[in-house]
Amino acid sequence: MRNENIHNPDLIRLIRQKANLSRRETVRLISIARSGHYGTSFSCAEIMAALYYGFLRIRPDQPDWPDRDRFVLSKGHAAVGLYPILADLGFFPAELLDTYTRLGSPFGDHPDMRKIKGVDFSSGSLGHGLSISVGMALAKRLDKSDGRIVCLMGDGELDEGQIWEAAMSAAHYKLDRLIGIVDRNDVSVDGPTEQVMALEPLADKWRAFGWNVTEIDGHDIPAILGSLGQANERRDNRPSVIIARTVAGKGVSFMEDKYEWHLGYLAEPDETQAMRELAQTE
Repeated sequence: MRNENIHNPDLIRLIRQKANLSRRETVRLISIARSGHYGTSFSCAEIMAALYYGFLRIRPDQPDWPDRDRFVLSKGHAAVGLYPILADLGFFPAELLDTYTRLGSPFGDHPDMRKIKGVDFSSGSLGHGLSISVGMALAKRLDKSDGRIVCLMGDGELDEGQIWEAAMSAAHYKLDRLIGIVDRNDVSVDGPTEQVMALEPLADKWRAFGWNVTEIDGHDIPAILGSLGQANERRDNRPSVIIARTVAGKGVSFMEDKYEWHLGYLAEPDETQAMRELAQTE
C-alpha cells in the first residue's frame, strides 16, 4: 500500500461510507437475531473498512487465491460487522445476509471459515487469533510468499496468556509480515478493562516483547491507512502492532463507551434512534 492513500479524499470518503454501512447492517442483522454484539462491532468499523478497501490484497472472485493477504478476526464476536463488508465486496450475494443466525445459515454470531467465503479463520474462542496468525506468517515464509497477515484483537482478550506467548514467538521468528491491531476500546463484557485487568502501559508491553508499536485514533481513517502503510514498508525483522484507540458503540450516542452494549438487543424505538444517528454520519 502506498502512503499517498492517506491523502486520497475519494478513498477516505469510501472507507467512511463502508464503515457506516457495516454499522447500519449490524443493527439490521442483530434485529433478525434478536441478540448481538453492537459495541465491539462499532468500535472497529473504520479499521475493517480501511483494511478491506484500502490495504488487503484479496480477490473476491478467487477467495482461495494462495498469495492473498490473510485477515484473522481474533475478536470473532465482531463478525456481524465483517459480513456486510465481505458481501459488499462480492464474496457472496448480499441477500444471503438476511438468513443471519437462522437455522441452516452459514452466518453465525462468530465466523466459520468452512462455510463463508472470505473468512480465513473460524474465531470465537478469544486469545487464539494471534497464534494462528503466527502460523500463517511462518507458512507464508516457507512458501516464499510476500503476503501479509493482519490480526485484529480486542483489548479484553489481551488478558489471555496465549496472546503473549504468540507475541513472543512472532518476535523470535522475526515475522515482519505480521501486523497486529488492538481495538483499544477500553471495555470488555465484564466492564472497563482497566478495572477487570489493567493493561497499561500497553504500548510498553508490546515493545518489551520485541514489536514495533504505533498508537493511533482508531476512527481516524488517514491515521489507520498511514499506520498500515508504515507497517507494510518495514523490513526490520520485527512484527508490528497498531494500538487503535477507539470508542465502544461508536456512532450511537447511548451506546458509546458503555460496556453494557457488548451484547444486547434494541427495542424498536431505540433501533429507530440508532439508525437515525448513523444516517447523520454519512
